[in-house]
Amino acid sequence: RFTCPSPSPRPPLRGRLILIMAALVPLYALFTPKISRNHGSHNTSNRFLTSKNVGPIPSSRILQSSHKMQGMSKRGMPAASRYLKVSATAPAQGWVGADEIPKSPILIPEGPWTVLESGGVCTPKGFKAAGLYAGLRSTGKRPDLALFVSDTPATVGGTFTQSVMCAAPVTYCKQVMAEKDTVRAVLINAGQANAATGQQGWEDTLASAEAMGKVMGVDPKDIMLESTGVIGKRIKMTEMLAALPSLAAALGEDDASGLAAATAITTTDLASKSAALKINLGGVEVSMGGCSKGSGMIHPNMATMLGVVTCDAAVETSLWRSLVRTASVKSFNQITVDGDTSTNDCVLGLANGAAGNPIISDPASPEAKLLGEALTVLLQALAKCIAWDGEGATVLIECEVTGAATDADAECMAKSVVGSSLVKSAIFGRDPNWGRIAAAVGYSGVLGWDQNDMCIRLGDAELMKDGQPLVFDAPAASKYMKDAADVHGTVNVNVSVGDGPGRGLAWGCDLSYDYVRINAEYHT
Repeated sequence: RFTCPSPSPRPPLRGRLILIMAALVPLYALFTPKISRNHGSHNTSNRFLTSKNVGPIPSSRILQSSHKMQGMSKRGMPAASRYLKVSATAPAQGWVGADEIPKSPILIPEGPWTVLESGGVCTPKGFKAAGLYAGLRSTGKRPDLALFVSDTPATVGGTFTQSVMCAAPVTYCKQVMAEKDTVRAVLINAGQANAATGQQGWEDTLASAEAMGKVMGVDPKDIMLESTGVIGKRIKMTEMLAALPSLAAALGEDDASGLAAATAITTTDLASKSAALKINLGGVEVSMGGCSKGSGMIHPNMATMLGVVTCDAAVETSLWRSLVRTASVKSFNQITVDGDTSTNDCVLGLANGAAGNPIISDPASPEAKLLGEALTVLLQALAKCIAWDGEGATVLIECEVTGAATDADAECMAKSVVGSSLVKSAIFGRDPNWGRIAAAVGYSGVLGWDQNDMCIRLGDAELMKDGQPLVFDAPAASKYMKDAADVHGTVNVNVSVGDGPGRGLAWGCDLSYDYVRINAEYHT
Protein backbone atom coordinates (compact mmCIF):
# COMPACT_ATOMS: atom_id res chain seq x y z
CA ARG A 1 0.00 0.00 0.00
CA PHE A 2 1.36 3.39 -0.95
CA THR A 3 1.36 6.12 1.67
CA CYS A 4 2.78 9.62 1.41
CA PRO A 5 5.48 10.49 3.94
CA SER A 6 3.88 12.41 6.74
CA PRO A 7 4.42 15.71 6.99
CA SER A 8 4.11 16.06 3.17
CA PRO A 9 0.60 16.95 1.97
CA ARG A 10 -1.37 14.30 0.09
CA PRO A 11 -1.20 14.77 -3.66
CA PRO A 12 -4.40 15.32 -5.63
CA LEU A 13 -6.47 12.25 -6.48
CA ARG A 14 -5.13 11.99 -10.02
CA GLY A 15 -1.59 12.37 -8.72
CA ARG A 16 -2.13 9.63 -6.15
CA LEU A 17 -3.45 7.36 -8.90
CA ILE A 18 -0.34 7.83 -11.01
CA LEU A 19 1.97 7.35 -8.03
CA ILE A 20 0.18 4.14 -7.04
CA MET A 21 0.41 2.80 -10.62
CA ALA A 22 4.11 3.66 -10.76
CA ALA A 23 4.70 1.88 -7.46
CA LEU A 24 2.88 -1.23 -8.68
CA VAL A 25 4.68 -1.46 -12.02
CA PRO A 26 7.79 -3.27 -10.70
CA LEU A 27 5.61 -5.84 -8.91
CA TYR A 28 3.35 -6.25 -11.93
CA ALA A 29 6.36 -6.76 -14.19
CA LEU A 30 7.46 -9.76 -12.11
CA PHE A 31 4.32 -11.65 -13.06
CA THR A 32 3.83 -10.59 -16.68
CA PRO A 33 5.85 -11.12 -19.86
CA LYS A 34 7.66 -8.13 -21.23
CA ILE A 35 6.11 -6.13 -24.05
CA SER A 36 8.58 -4.35 -26.28
CA ARG A 37 7.42 -1.43 -28.38
CA ASN A 38 10.80 -0.11 -29.39
CA HIS A 39 10.53 0.84 -33.04
CA GLY A 40 9.20 -2.41 -34.36
CA SER A 41 10.99 -4.91 -32.15
CA HIS A 42 7.88 -6.45 -30.63
CA ASN A 43 7.48 -9.61 -28.62
CA THR A 44 3.77 -9.98 -29.16
CA SER A 45 3.32 -13.42 -27.65
CA ASN A 46 1.77 -12.05 -24.47
CA ARG A 47 -0.39 -9.47 -26.25
CA PHE A 48 -2.06 -11.86 -28.64
CA LEU A 49 -3.26 -14.76 -26.51
CA THR A 50 -4.98 -17.75 -28.09
CA SER A 51 -8.75 -17.56 -28.00
CA LYS A 52 -11.22 -20.27 -27.18
CA ASN A 53 -13.78 -18.37 -29.17
CA VAL A 54 -15.02 -18.88 -32.70
CA GLY A 55 -12.96 -18.81 -35.86
CA PRO A 56 -12.13 -15.94 -38.21
CA ILE A 57 -14.65 -13.33 -39.20
CA PRO A 58 -16.47 -14.25 -42.43
CA SER A 59 -15.32 -11.99 -45.24
CA SER A 60 -18.88 -10.87 -45.88
CA ARG A 61 -19.41 -9.61 -42.36
CA ILE A 62 -19.30 -5.90 -41.58
CA LEU A 63 -18.64 -5.11 -37.94
CA GLN A 64 -21.50 -3.28 -36.29
CA SER A 65 -21.22 -0.07 -34.32
CA SER A 66 -21.01 -2.10 -31.11
CA HIS A 67 -17.67 -3.38 -32.41
CA LYS A 68 -17.97 -6.77 -30.69
CA MET A 69 -14.80 -8.49 -31.83
CA GLN A 70 -16.12 -11.97 -32.59
CA GLY A 71 -13.47 -14.25 -33.97
CA MET A 72 -10.69 -12.25 -32.37
CA SER A 73 -7.99 -13.66 -30.16
CA LYS A 74 -8.24 -13.10 -26.41
CA ARG A 75 -6.42 -9.78 -26.62
CA GLY A 76 -8.35 -8.91 -29.75
CA MET A 77 -5.98 -9.69 -32.57
CA PRO A 78 -7.36 -11.47 -35.62
CA ALA A 79 -7.15 -15.22 -35.91
CA ALA A 80 -4.39 -16.50 -38.18
CA SER A 81 -6.51 -16.53 -41.32
CA ARG A 82 -7.78 -13.01 -40.67
CA TYR A 83 -4.63 -11.07 -41.42
CA LEU A 84 -1.87 -10.89 -43.96
CA LYS A 85 1.73 -11.38 -43.01
CA VAL A 86 4.26 -8.78 -44.02
CA SER A 87 7.29 -10.88 -44.83
CA ALA A 88 10.61 -10.38 -46.54
CA THR A 89 10.48 -12.16 -49.84
CA ALA A 90 11.92 -9.67 -52.32
CA PRO A 91 15.48 -8.60 -51.48
CA ALA A 92 15.74 -6.83 -54.83
CA GLN A 93 13.06 -4.44 -53.61
CA GLY A 94 14.93 -3.56 -50.44
CA TRP A 95 13.40 -6.08 -48.07
CA VAL A 96 15.87 -7.57 -45.60
CA GLY A 97 13.46 -9.23 -43.16
CA ALA A 98 10.21 -7.72 -41.88
CA ASP A 99 8.71 -8.44 -38.47
CA GLU A 100 5.23 -9.84 -38.79
CA ILE A 101 2.46 -7.59 -37.60
CA PRO A 102 -1.28 -8.34 -37.60
CA LYS A 103 -3.93 -6.04 -38.98
CA SER A 104 -6.37 -4.17 -36.76
CA PRO A 105 -10.07 -5.05 -37.01
CA ILE A 106 -12.29 -3.14 -39.42
CA LEU A 107 -14.53 -0.84 -37.39
CA ILE A 108 -16.85 0.60 -40.04
CA PRO A 109 -20.59 0.55 -39.25
CA GLU A 110 -23.22 -0.37 -41.81
CA GLY A 111 -24.35 2.37 -44.15
CA PRO A 112 -24.75 3.33 -47.81
CA TRP A 113 -21.32 1.91 -48.62
CA THR A 114 -19.65 -1.44 -49.11
CA VAL A 115 -16.72 -2.29 -46.85
CA LEU A 116 -13.80 -3.94 -48.63
CA GLU A 117 -12.33 -6.25 -46.00
CA SER A 118 -8.82 -6.60 -47.44
CA GLY A 119 -8.67 -3.13 -48.96
CA GLY A 120 -6.51 -0.14 -48.14
CA VAL A 121 -4.77 2.77 -49.82
CA CYS A 122 -4.39 0.88 -53.11
CA THR A 123 -8.11 0.13 -53.44
CA PRO A 124 -9.02 3.36 -55.32
CA LYS A 125 -8.08 3.44 -58.99
CA GLY A 126 -4.78 5.00 -59.94
CA PHE A 127 -2.97 4.59 -56.60
CA LYS A 128 0.11 2.54 -55.75
CA ALA A 129 2.05 2.05 -52.53
CA ALA A 130 5.18 0.42 -51.18
CA GLY A 131 6.79 -0.24 -47.82
CA LEU A 132 10.26 -1.57 -47.12
CA TYR A 133 12.94 -1.75 -44.45
CA ALA A 134 15.59 0.93 -44.98
CA GLY A 135 17.47 0.64 -41.69
CA LEU A 136 15.79 3.63 -40.05
CA ARG A 137 14.50 1.81 -36.96
CA SER A 138 16.82 1.37 -34.01
CA THR A 139 15.84 -2.28 -33.65
CA GLY A 140 13.93 -4.87 -35.61
CA LYS A 141 13.49 -5.36 -39.33
CA ARG A 142 9.93 -4.14 -39.78
CA PRO A 143 9.46 -1.90 -42.84
CA ASP A 144 10.19 1.72 -41.94
CA LEU A 145 9.84 3.65 -45.19
CA ALA A 146 6.58 4.05 -47.10
CA LEU A 147 5.55 5.64 -50.38
CA PHE A 148 2.04 6.40 -51.61
CA VAL A 149 1.71 7.48 -55.25
CA SER A 150 -1.09 8.64 -57.53
CA ASP A 151 -0.64 7.94 -61.24
CA THR A 152 -1.94 11.43 -61.98
CA PRO A 153 -1.93 14.71 -60.03
CA ALA A 154 -4.28 14.31 -57.06
CA THR A 155 -6.14 17.08 -55.26
CA VAL A 156 -4.66 17.29 -51.77
CA GLY A 157 -6.28 18.14 -48.47
CA GLY A 158 -4.79 17.88 -45.01
CA THR A 159 -5.07 18.57 -41.31
CA PHE A 160 -2.09 19.11 -39.04
CA THR A 161 -1.07 19.34 -35.42
CA GLN A 162 -1.70 22.67 -33.76
CA SER A 163 1.33 22.23 -31.53
CA VAL A 164 3.74 25.16 -31.73
CA MET A 165 6.50 22.53 -31.68
CA CYS A 166 5.41 21.11 -35.03
CA ALA A 167 7.80 18.91 -36.96
CA ALA A 168 9.63 20.07 -40.08
CA PRO A 169 7.58 17.85 -42.46
CA VAL A 170 4.37 19.36 -41.04
CA THR A 171 5.59 22.86 -41.85
CA TYR A 172 6.66 21.68 -45.29
CA CYS A 173 3.26 20.15 -46.10
CA LYS A 174 1.48 23.33 -45.01
CA GLN A 175 3.66 25.35 -47.36
CA VAL A 176 3.04 23.01 -50.28
CA MET A 177 -0.73 23.13 -49.75
CA ALA A 178 -0.62 26.93 -49.64
CA GLU A 179 1.04 26.96 -53.07
CA LYS A 180 -0.51 24.00 -54.92
CA ASP A 181 -3.82 22.22 -55.35
CA THR A 182 -2.39 18.85 -56.39
CA VAL A 183 0.49 16.52 -55.53
CA ARG A 184 1.67 13.11 -56.71
CA ALA A 185 3.03 11.29 -53.67
CA VAL A 186 3.43 11.01 -49.90
CA LEU A 187 6.74 9.78 -48.46
CA ILE A 188 6.72 8.64 -44.82
CA ASN A 189 9.59 7.50 -42.62
CA ALA A 190 9.43 5.81 -39.22
CA GLY A 191 12.14 5.86 -36.57
CA GLN A 192 12.91 9.58 -36.39
CA ALA A 193 10.26 12.29 -35.99
CA ASN A 194 12.42 15.09 -37.44
CA ALA A 195 10.80 17.36 -34.85
CA ALA A 196 12.77 19.83 -32.73
CA THR A 197 15.70 19.35 -35.12
CA GLY A 198 16.29 22.98 -36.06
CA GLN A 199 17.58 24.22 -39.39
CA GLN A 200 19.29 20.93 -40.21
CA GLY A 201 15.99 19.10 -39.83
CA TRP A 202 14.38 21.54 -42.24
CA GLU A 203 17.17 21.01 -44.75
CA ASP A 204 16.71 17.24 -44.39
CA THR A 205 13.04 17.70 -45.23
CA LEU A 206 13.80 19.64 -48.40
CA ALA A 207 16.48 17.12 -49.39
CA SER A 208 14.03 14.24 -48.90
CA ALA A 209 11.45 15.82 -51.21
CA GLU A 210 14.07 16.69 -53.80
CA ALA A 211 15.55 13.19 -53.82
CA MET A 212 12.16 11.46 -54.05
CA GLY A 213 11.07 13.84 -56.80
CA LYS A 214 14.24 13.06 -58.75
CA VAL A 215 13.66 9.31 -58.47
CA MET A 216 10.06 9.68 -59.62
CA GLY A 217 10.79 12.32 -62.25
CA VAL A 218 8.43 14.89 -60.72
CA ASP A 219 8.74 18.29 -59.08
CA PRO A 220 9.88 18.08 -55.43
CA LYS A 221 6.76 20.00 -54.45
CA ASP A 222 4.70 17.11 -55.81
CA ILE A 223 5.97 15.11 -52.81
CA MET A 224 4.31 15.43 -49.41
CA LEU A 225 6.23 14.25 -46.34
CA GLU A 226 5.41 12.75 -42.96
CA SER A 227 7.73 11.49 -40.23
CA THR A 228 7.23 9.57 -37.01
CA GLY A 229 9.53 8.31 -34.31
CA VAL A 230 11.77 9.82 -31.67
CA ILE A 231 11.43 13.58 -31.18
CA GLY A 232 14.71 15.47 -31.46
CA LYS A 233 16.23 12.94 -33.86
CA ARG A 234 17.07 13.78 -37.46
CA ILE A 235 16.19 11.31 -40.18
CA LYS A 236 18.96 8.85 -41.02
CA MET A 237 19.46 10.52 -44.37
CA THR A 238 22.19 8.24 -45.71
CA GLU A 239 20.06 5.15 -45.22
CA MET A 240 16.85 6.75 -46.43
CA LEU A 241 18.26 8.32 -49.58
CA ALA A 242 19.92 5.04 -50.53
CA ALA A 243 16.58 3.21 -50.23
CA LEU A 244 14.47 5.56 -52.37
CA PRO A 245 15.15 3.90 -55.76
CA SER A 246 14.24 0.49 -54.31
CA LEU A 247 11.15 1.99 -52.70
CA ALA A 248 9.93 3.38 -56.03
CA ALA A 249 10.69 0.09 -57.75
CA ALA A 250 8.61 -1.78 -55.16
CA LEU A 251 5.41 0.21 -55.88
CA GLY A 252 2.39 -2.00 -56.41
CA GLU A 253 -1.36 -1.56 -56.71
CA ASP A 254 -2.39 -4.72 -54.85
CA ASP A 255 -3.64 -4.99 -51.26
CA ALA A 256 -0.33 -6.47 -50.11
CA SER A 257 1.51 -3.35 -51.26
CA GLY A 258 -0.91 -1.14 -49.36
CA LEU A 259 -0.50 -3.30 -46.27
CA ALA A 260 3.30 -3.09 -46.50
CA ALA A 261 3.05 0.70 -46.59
CA ALA A 262 0.60 0.73 -43.67
CA THR A 263 3.04 -1.41 -41.69
CA ALA A 264 6.03 0.77 -42.56
CA ILE A 265 4.56 3.85 -40.88
CA THR A 266 4.04 2.16 -37.50
CA THR A 267 6.23 2.71 -34.43
CA THR A 268 4.95 1.40 -31.09
CA ASP A 269 1.85 0.01 -32.80
CA LEU A 270 1.17 -3.69 -32.32
CA ALA A 271 -1.08 -3.80 -35.39
CA SER A 272 -1.28 -2.04 -38.73
CA LYS A 273 -4.36 0.03 -39.42
CA SER A 274 -6.03 0.22 -42.83
CA ALA A 275 -9.52 0.14 -44.30
CA ALA A 276 -11.38 0.78 -47.54
CA LEU A 277 -14.92 1.17 -48.82
CA LYS A 278 -16.80 2.01 -52.00
CA ILE A 279 -19.90 4.10 -52.68
CA ASN A 280 -22.11 4.92 -55.64
CA LEU A 281 -22.07 8.56 -56.72
CA GLY A 282 -24.65 9.21 -59.38
CA GLY A 283 -24.17 5.80 -60.96
CA VAL A 284 -20.36 5.89 -60.75
CA GLU A 285 -18.52 3.60 -58.34
CA VAL A 286 -16.09 5.57 -56.18
CA SER A 287 -13.60 3.99 -53.80
CA MET A 288 -11.59 5.35 -50.91
CA GLY A 289 -8.99 3.73 -48.72
CA GLY A 290 -6.73 4.78 -45.92
CA CYS A 291 -4.14 3.82 -43.37
CA SER A 292 -3.02 5.36 -40.10
CA LYS A 293 -0.57 4.81 -37.29
CA GLY A 294 -0.60 5.55 -33.61
CA SER A 295 -0.72 3.84 -30.25
CA GLY A 296 0.71 6.27 -27.70
CA MET A 297 1.11 10.05 -27.53
CA ILE A 298 -2.41 10.21 -28.87
CA HIS A 299 -4.54 13.27 -28.20
CA PRO A 300 -4.79 14.89 -31.64
CA ASN A 301 -5.75 18.50 -32.02
CA MET A 302 -5.48 19.11 -35.73
CA ALA A 303 -7.27 22.06 -36.53
CA THR A 304 2.00 10.65 -32.57
CA MET A 305 -0.64 9.92 -35.28
CA LEU A 306 -0.31 9.92 -39.03
CA GLY A 307 -2.83 9.13 -41.72
CA VAL A 308 -3.08 8.88 -45.50
CA VAL A 309 -6.37 8.66 -47.40
CA THR A 310 -6.74 7.91 -51.10
CA CYS A 311 -9.87 8.44 -53.17
CA ASP A 312 -10.57 8.14 -56.90
CA ALA A 313 -13.41 10.67 -56.96
CA ALA A 314 -13.13 13.93 -58.89
CA VAL A 315 -13.63 16.71 -56.33
CA GLU A 316 -13.07 20.47 -56.47
CA THR A 317 -10.09 21.48 -54.32
CA SER A 318 -11.79 23.66 -51.72
CA LEU A 319 -14.59 21.15 -51.23
CA TRP A 320 -12.18 18.21 -50.84
CA ARG A 321 -10.12 20.10 -48.30
CA SER A 322 -13.27 20.99 -46.38
CA LEU A 323 -14.39 17.35 -46.38
CA VAL A 324 -11.00 16.15 -45.14
CA ARG A 325 -10.97 18.78 -42.40
CA THR A 326 -14.51 18.00 -41.23
CA ALA A 327 -13.93 14.24 -41.27
CA SER A 328 -10.71 14.66 -39.27
CA VAL A 329 -12.47 16.75 -36.62
CA LYS A 330 -15.13 14.06 -36.17
CA SER A 331 -12.63 11.21 -36.12
CA PHE A 332 -8.98 11.72 -35.21
CA ASN A 333 -9.76 14.75 -33.07
CA GLN A 334 -12.18 12.59 -31.07
CA ILE A 335 -9.68 9.98 -29.88
CA THR A 336 -7.34 10.02 -26.93
CA VAL A 337 -5.01 7.46 -25.42
CA ASP A 338 -2.89 9.45 -23.00
CA GLY A 339 -3.67 13.16 -23.41
CA ASP A 340 -0.39 13.96 -25.18
CA THR A 341 -0.57 15.78 -28.52
CA SER A 342 2.19 14.85 -30.95
CA THR A 343 4.49 17.26 -32.77
CA ASN A 344 3.86 15.32 -35.97
CA ASP A 345 0.07 14.79 -36.19
CA CYS A 346 -0.84 14.89 -39.85
CA VAL A 347 -3.59 13.49 -42.07
CA LEU A 348 -3.32 13.86 -45.84
CA GLY A 349 -6.09 13.07 -48.31
CA LEU A 350 -5.52 12.59 -52.06
CA ALA A 351 -8.33 12.51 -54.63
CA ASN A 352 -7.26 11.84 -58.23
CA GLY A 353 -10.54 11.64 -60.18
CA ALA A 354 -9.71 8.25 -61.72
CA ALA A 355 -13.26 6.97 -61.08
CA GLY A 356 -14.46 9.20 -63.91
CA ASN A 357 -17.36 10.87 -62.10
CA PRO A 358 -18.39 14.44 -62.94
CA ILE A 359 -16.38 16.76 -60.71
CA ILE A 360 -18.13 17.43 -57.41
CA SER A 361 -18.13 21.10 -56.47
CA ASP A 362 -21.44 21.85 -54.71
CA PRO A 363 -21.22 21.14 -50.95
CA ALA A 364 -25.02 20.84 -50.80
CA SER A 365 -25.22 18.19 -53.53
CA PRO A 366 -26.20 14.61 -52.63
CA GLU A 367 -22.86 13.44 -54.04
CA ALA A 368 -20.86 15.76 -51.79
CA LYS A 369 -22.87 14.79 -48.72
CA LEU A 370 -22.44 11.06 -49.35
CA LEU A 371 -18.74 11.47 -50.10
CA GLY A 372 -18.28 13.42 -46.87
CA GLU A 373 -20.22 10.87 -44.85
CA ALA A 374 -18.20 7.98 -46.27
CA LEU A 375 -14.92 9.81 -45.68
CA THR A 376 -15.92 10.48 -42.08
CA VAL A 377 -16.77 6.85 -41.26
CA LEU A 378 -13.55 5.71 -42.93
CA LEU A 379 -11.44 8.09 -40.84
CA GLN A 380 -13.44 7.19 -37.74
CA ALA A 381 -12.65 3.53 -38.36
CA LEU A 382 -8.93 4.30 -38.59
CA ALA A 383 -9.14 6.54 -35.51
CA LYS A 384 -10.91 3.84 -33.50
CA CYS A 385 -8.19 1.37 -34.47
CA ILE A 386 -5.60 3.72 -32.96
CA ALA A 387 -7.49 3.88 -29.65
CA TRP A 388 -8.10 0.12 -29.80
CA ASP A 389 -4.33 -0.41 -30.14
CA GLY A 390 -3.51 2.10 -27.38
CA GLU A 391 -0.37 1.28 -25.45
CA GLY A 392 -1.20 -1.31 -22.80
CA ALA A 393 -4.91 -1.23 -23.71
CA THR A 394 -7.24 -4.15 -23.07
CA VAL A 395 -10.45 -2.56 -24.41
CA LEU A 396 -11.63 0.21 -26.71
CA ILE A 397 -13.87 2.73 -24.95
CA GLU A 398 -16.62 4.38 -26.97
CA CYS A 399 -18.56 7.20 -25.36
CA GLU A 400 -21.70 8.65 -26.93
CA VAL A 401 -23.22 11.83 -25.52
CA THR A 402 -26.70 12.93 -26.57
CA GLY A 403 -29.08 15.72 -25.61
CA ALA A 404 -26.50 18.51 -25.68
CA ALA A 405 -27.16 21.92 -27.19
CA THR A 406 -24.81 21.30 -30.13
CA ASP A 407 -22.76 18.49 -31.63
CA ALA A 408 -19.59 20.34 -30.60
CA ASP A 409 -20.74 20.39 -26.97
CA ALA A 410 -21.55 16.68 -27.06
CA GLU A 411 -18.22 15.85 -28.68
CA CYS A 412 -16.38 17.86 -26.01
CA MET A 413 -18.20 16.00 -23.23
CA ALA A 414 -17.57 12.60 -24.81
CA LYS A 415 -13.87 13.27 -25.23
CA SER A 416 -13.65 14.41 -21.61
CA VAL A 417 -15.00 11.02 -20.52
CA VAL A 418 -12.67 8.86 -22.62
CA GLY A 419 -9.75 11.08 -21.66
CA SER A 420 -10.30 10.83 -17.91
CA SER A 421 -7.51 8.91 -16.18
CA LEU A 422 -9.96 7.90 -13.47
CA VAL A 423 -12.55 6.59 -15.93
CA LYS A 424 -9.86 4.74 -17.89
CA SER A 425 -8.45 3.20 -14.70
CA ALA A 426 -11.89 2.15 -13.45
CA ILE A 427 -12.60 0.38 -16.71
CA PHE A 428 -9.24 -1.39 -16.55
CA GLY A 429 -10.18 -2.49 -13.00
CA ARG A 430 -13.65 -3.54 -14.31
CA ASP A 431 -15.18 -1.20 -11.72
CA PRO A 432 -18.55 0.29 -12.80
CA ASN A 433 -17.73 3.58 -11.07
CA TRP A 434 -20.24 5.83 -12.82
CA GLY A 435 -19.36 8.77 -10.55
CA ARG A 436 -16.12 9.23 -12.47
CA ILE A 437 -18.07 9.40 -15.72
CA ALA A 438 -20.41 12.04 -14.30
CA ALA A 439 -17.44 14.04 -13.00
CA ALA A 440 -15.68 13.97 -16.38
CA VAL A 441 -18.79 15.31 -18.11
CA GLY A 442 -19.09 17.99 -15.46
CA TYR A 443 -15.55 19.37 -15.87
CA SER A 444 -15.60 19.16 -19.69
CA GLY A 445 -16.04 22.92 -19.89
CA VAL A 446 -19.48 22.71 -21.50
CA LEU A 447 -22.01 24.97 -19.77
CA GLY A 448 -25.76 25.51 -20.00
CA TRP A 449 -27.01 22.04 -19.08
CA ASP A 450 -28.68 20.76 -15.91
CA GLN A 451 -27.09 17.92 -13.94
CA ASN A 452 -30.62 16.78 -13.02
CA ASP A 453 -31.06 15.76 -16.65
CA MET A 454 -28.06 13.41 -16.70
CA CYS A 455 -28.52 9.74 -17.53
CA ILE A 456 -25.64 7.24 -17.72
CA ARG A 457 -25.51 3.72 -19.14
CA LEU A 458 -22.61 1.26 -19.18
CA GLY A 459 -23.42 -1.31 -21.84
CA ASP A 460 -26.96 -2.41 -20.96
CA ALA A 461 -26.70 -1.32 -17.34
CA GLU A 462 -28.57 1.88 -16.46
CA LEU A 463 -26.55 3.58 -13.71
CA MET A 464 -28.15 7.04 -13.43
CA LYS A 465 -31.44 8.51 -14.62
CA ASP A 466 -32.56 12.14 -14.45
CA GLY A 467 -29.69 13.01 -12.16
CA GLN A 468 -30.51 10.24 -9.67
CA PRO A 469 -28.31 7.20 -8.98
CA LEU A 470 -29.99 3.85 -9.62
CA VAL A 471 -29.66 0.47 -7.99
CA PHE A 472 -27.95 -1.79 -10.52
CA ASP A 473 -26.29 -5.18 -10.74
CA ALA A 474 -22.65 -4.22 -10.12
CA PRO A 475 -21.24 -7.75 -10.66
CA ALA A 476 -23.03 -7.94 -14.01
CA ALA A 477 -21.69 -4.53 -15.04
CA SER A 478 -18.20 -5.61 -14.04
CA LYS A 479 -18.59 -8.84 -16.02
CA TYR A 480 -19.61 -6.79 -19.06
CA MET A 481 -16.21 -5.07 -18.98
CA LYS A 482 -14.36 -8.31 -18.27
CA ASP A 483 -16.04 -10.01 -21.22
CA ALA A 484 -15.08 -7.09 -23.47
CA ALA A 485 -11.45 -7.35 -22.33
CA ASP A 486 -11.39 -11.09 -23.02
CA VAL A 487 -11.82 -10.37 -26.72
CA HIS A 488 -10.16 -6.93 -26.72
CA GLY A 489 -13.60 -5.58 -27.56
CA THR A 490 -15.48 -2.38 -26.84
CA VAL A 491 -16.91 -0.92 -23.64
CA ASN A 492 -19.79 1.38 -24.51
CA VAL A 493 -20.61 4.38 -22.31
CA ASN A 494 -23.78 6.33 -23.10
CA VAL A 495 -24.53 9.69 -21.49
CA SER A 496 -27.58 11.90 -21.97
CA VAL A 497 -27.59 15.47 -20.67
CA GLY A 498 -30.98 16.73 -21.82
CA ASP A 499 -33.21 16.88 -24.86
CA GLY A 500 -31.06 19.01 -27.17
CA PRO A 501 -30.16 17.98 -30.73
CA GLY A 502 -26.40 17.66 -30.06
CA ARG A 503 -24.77 14.25 -30.39
CA GLY A 504 -21.09 13.38 -30.14
CA LEU A 505 -18.81 10.36 -30.12
CA ALA A 506 -15.31 9.88 -28.78
CA TRP A 507 -12.99 6.93 -28.41
CA GLY A 508 -10.23 5.99 -26.01
CA CYS A 509 -8.86 2.98 -24.17
CA ASP A 510 -8.36 1.83 -20.62
CA LEU A 511 -5.26 2.76 -18.61
CA SER A 512 -3.29 -0.29 -17.56
CA TYR A 513 -0.07 -0.98 -15.67
CA ASP A 514 1.50 -1.75 -19.04
CA TYR A 515 1.03 1.83 -20.24
CA VAL A 516 3.32 3.12 -17.49
CA ARG A 517 5.84 0.33 -18.06
CA ILE A 518 5.91 0.70 -21.83
CA ASN A 519 6.52 4.45 -21.65
CA ALA A 520 9.07 4.10 -18.86
CA GLU A 521 11.06 1.76 -21.11
CA TYR A 522 10.47 3.48 -24.46
CA HIS A 523 12.62 6.51 -25.28
CA THR A 524 10.48 9.12 -27.03
